[in-house]
Amino acid sequence: MDFRQLRTFACVAELGSLSKASDTLRVAQPALSRQIKLLEHELRTELFTRNGRGMVLTDAGRLLLARTGGIVRQIDQIRDDIQSAGGAPSGRVVLGLVPTVSCVISARLARRTVERYPGISLCIVESYSGHLIEWLHRGEMDLAVIYGPSVDLHLAVQSLGRDSIVAVGPRGSGLKQKKQVDIGWLLRQRLVLPSHSHGLRAMIEHAAAKKKVTLDVKLEADSFRVLTSLVEEGLGYTMLPPSSVRGEVAEGRLETAPIARPAPRRELTLASPVEHPGSNAITLIARLLRDEVAACRAEGLWDIQLA
Repeated sequence: MDFRQLRTFACVAELGSLSKASDTLRVAQPALSRQIKLLEHELRTELFTRNGRGMVLTDAGRLLLARTGGIVRQIDQIRDDIQSAGGAPSGRVVLGLVPTVSCVISARLARRTVERYPGISLCIVESYSGHLIEWLHRGEMDLAVIYGPSVDLHLAVQSLGRDSIVAVGPRGSGLKQKKQVDIGWLLRQRLVLPSHSHGLRAMIEHAAAKKKVTLDVKLEADSFRVLTSLVEEGLGYTMLPPSSVRGEVAEGRLETAPIARPAPRRELTLASPVEHPGSNAITLIARLLRDEVAACRAEGLWDIQLA
């Protein structure tokens, strides 16, 4: 196996198409197809199944991607650092954001990146913490903002601060008239929550266990947008950072109220893989991200206790 074949394989696997990979790598499609066939011949197995909608990894292909994807990214980052030494920074950075952070900071961060580092290509991926941690471990992601606790993650972590959590309800729920709500009262309401695999659900389950309350969860949603839309429809209450629903509250679609002390807060962490040092581009994006978090707090857009 040579690096060119592995890089072609990783690109086709990511994009699911030879034609898209050809455009990205700026290599003729027949040449890419030949590289994939040579790799399959050497490994004596098919790495993709071809169908009308593109190319899908086989089990062997998924294994190869898991073992080599991080290596390919590291070599690409070394090349980018060497080529940009003494000049403008360049390279590709894949950043993962949990949805409640993404809706606050992704557009601002993207704008600042384009303005300050036009040579850096920033790819923002939005997902829940569990998925982001898995992609960091597999070397498919360079940085991720996740919710803690950060112990036992086997990742390089840096605390960004502690994010506040408020009660969120539909229009007409009366929350906006309340100075605060008791956590015990909130836990006894009909709730709309993420599934058990997500950190927010674990936090709420823990609070319910301390209060000896059985949660009434009729609807679950592992999409942040679906979760808030279900609450908008009056199908239940939820708990979220106030920054994540600021727009919906301003438009009168949702209502929020602070939770009485001890109010829950969640640790927000910037994580990266420990297996390899970050490129110059990754370091710059991490610094820019921390600056944007501080700026959002200073502008009153984010109620976060900075670390």
